Amino acid sequence: MKTTIMLRRLSFLLLLLCATVSVNAGQKPPIAAASAAASAAGSGADSAADADADKSGDEDEFPDSSATGHRARRHAHRSSSGGGNDIVSIGHDSHLVAGEKADSVVSVFGSSTSEGEAENVVSVLGNTRVTGPVHDTVVAVLGNLYIDSKVEGDAVAVLGSVELGPHAEIDGDVTSVLGAVHRAQDAVIHGDVHDVFFGEVGDVDWLHTWIHRCLFEGRPLAFVSGTEWAWSIAFVFLALYFFLALLFPSAIRHCVSTLDTQPGHSAVAALLTMLLTPVLLVLLCVTVIGIAAVPFVVITLLCLSLFGKAVILAWMGHRVVGNRSGSSGHPAVVVLIGGAIALLLYVIPVVGFLAYKLLGFFGVGAVVYSLLLGQRARQARLNGDRPYGATATATAAATATGGGAEYVSPTGVPPAAETGAAAGAEAAGGESAAAATAGNTVSGNAPLGAVHPEPPPQVLAALPRAGFWLRMGALLIDVLLIGILTHSSDYFFGAFHHQPNVHLLVLAVYGACMWKLRGSTVGGIVCDLRVVRVDGRPIEWETAIVRALGCFLSLAVCGLGFIWIAFDHNHQAWHDKIAGTVVVRVPKGRPLV
Repeated sequence: MKTTIMLRRLSFLLLLLCATVSVNAGQKPPIAAASAAASAAGSGADSAADADADKSGDEDEFPDSSATGHRARRHAHRSSSGGGNDIVSIGHDSHLVAGEKADSVVSVFGSSTSEGEAENVVSVLGNTRVTGPVHDTVVAVLGNLYIDSKVEGDAVAVLGSVELGPHAEIDGDVTSVLGAVHRAQDAVIHGDVHDVFFGEVGDVDWLHTWIHRCLFEGRPLAFVSGTEWAWSIAFVFLALYFFLALLFPSAIRHCVSTLDTQPGHSAVAALLTMLLTPVLLVLLCVTVIGIAAVPFVVITLLCLSLFGKAVILAWMGHRVVGNRSGSSGHPAVVVLIGGAIALLLYVIPVVGFLAYKLLGFFGVGAVVYSLLLGQRARQARLNGDRPYGATATATAAATATGGGAEYVSPTGVPPAAETGAAAGAEAAGGESAAAATAGNTVSGNAPLGAVHPEPPPQVLAALPRAGFWLRMGALLIDVLLIGILTHSSDYFFGAFHHQPNVHLLVLAVYGACMWKLRGSTVGGIVCDLRVVRVDGRPIEWETAIVRALGCFLSLAVCGLGFIWIAFDHNHQAWHDKIAGTVVVRVPKGRPLV
């Protein structure tokens, strides 16, 4: 019997929640339908008991069946009264005044008060107060429940206490989850009293105040009474960030420097962390054996988040203090300054939550990207690599041409360097007198408008790699170009009618042809980019096709193959690694077609 009663309560709460969502969309009638369905479920659960009571012929002879009789009369009363009058409030309180009737009095993120006659009275994240007759159930979720009248159904408080006045009469059961039941001496309960996980949680008005004055206004903090607990939590975390800055000052400075010099890469690192975290957790759970590593991953992410907040607060304080030496420039001091600024931002409506999320986002990104840079530097030291730059490029170019001179940009290069490059090429047997003549032409001896010579593939492969944002800009130009062409063809000729996904295929074919024939696309030409093989050989049709097909793989996993450019040492995307290619920045002014 108790199991069926609990099932009826759960079904009622579920249907009531669905009905509340429907009311929020502008549909009122489902509340009454939900109440009727809930009562029908309760009637079905008690049908066997009702049948036994009917067979007895006289209900007064069986006092233990009084609850069943009350339920039957309750359902009959509700079926006869079909007024359809509901009071539903979302974000504020509901009040049914004395002398009025309502089928349901419901408040979500608010309190419900019923002084009149109602069928159901429910509050979610609010208190429920009933001093008028109720023909069905009274519920308070995350709130306290006060009853001082007759209730023909059950009284339920979840994470709250139940208080019964001297005039309270409950025909059903009284249930308190993580709360307590307080009853006056004259209060009458015909059913049972259930204390589930006994233990009072206390008054929850502090939560209601924060919901109404902070959550609904889009800010985590507010200068209002009742939010002292939120301010206490904020100051505790600020103290934690202060001690992190005291313990790890050099790490804080390094991450702040990374955020100052590489804000775009830090944002990409944060985005990549957000996208890969659920994927990593799912993969660990799928492997079963990796479930043991899930808590460590979660703890690591929590530490990254906390340290990232300290970094972003230090960055904000550093913007105010500037490059000062001494105690005022210590990371712990600038963290306090940045924390004071953040607390002021948190009390601004709408801006508060936005600032909270953005600060955490960029803080995590700065920490993650700093770790990647540190790992890259350590790997370079272990391998004995030189930092990638102009010096390494020049050395590689000189080695590729077989001489001791370097191949550099034609802009501002001494003629001797170009002549030396031509001589080195002639010594290697790759470019004879024509290369030397071309070198002199590039150095400035040719007339204005002359076409510069095409550097050998080995020299192109040694040029600086193109970064993430430059390549994304070139890709955007190509996407816009292909989009305009395909839509124009569809509009005038109907070439791609009923084929909405053909644009990616056209873009792939366009890229493969341009890489083979010209070494770059139109967007690459505009941005001075060139696709070359890492082994210095020319681009063949096989390489171009494999690279084009690899682009689909780079795009398939939320575009992570393209985002990989920002973190790879050679700025290679997944399709670059598959095809064995890199994208380099060619000297400005050198035509690619």
